[in-house]
Amino acid sequence: MSIQDARKIADDEGVDLVMIAPTAKPPVCRVVDYGKFKYEQLRKEKEAKKKQKTVEIKEIRLSPNIDTNDLNTKVNAAKKFLEKGNRVKITLRFRGREMAHMGASVHILTDFAEALADVAVVEKQPKVEGRSMTMFLAEKKN
Repeated sequence: MSIQDARKIADDEGVDLVMIAPTAKPPVCRVVDYGKFKYEQLRKEKEAKKKQKTVEIKEIRLSPNIDTNDLNTKVNAAKKFLEKGNRVKITLRFRGREMAHMGASVHILTDFAEALADVAVVEKQPKVEGRSMTMFLAEKKN
């Protein structure tokens, strides 16, 4: 239909001619009340935003001389974070002379990942960054 005919129909009904898909060939227009149209669009956007889930990154800090029971406590905390759908960043922090034995402490992070193997997958392998070693875990997809 021509633009003039569409405008005439819109004027007769007392509403607006709104272009819905300007990039389509030919462009798609609709005869609606523009205020109501904008309100509906805003409502749809808000509804979509409500259904969105934001994934947070929770951090768990460890030290190289951590004991097994303390490690188990941290594993349980990480499990809770993962069950809620968050990603977990495990940081192994080194101080003073501990810096000389960084390579020997990698097993702590691998043990941590193995303890959570049933609920988590390693997203980023352990990596040394300055005075710390970090690893990222994410929830395992079923």
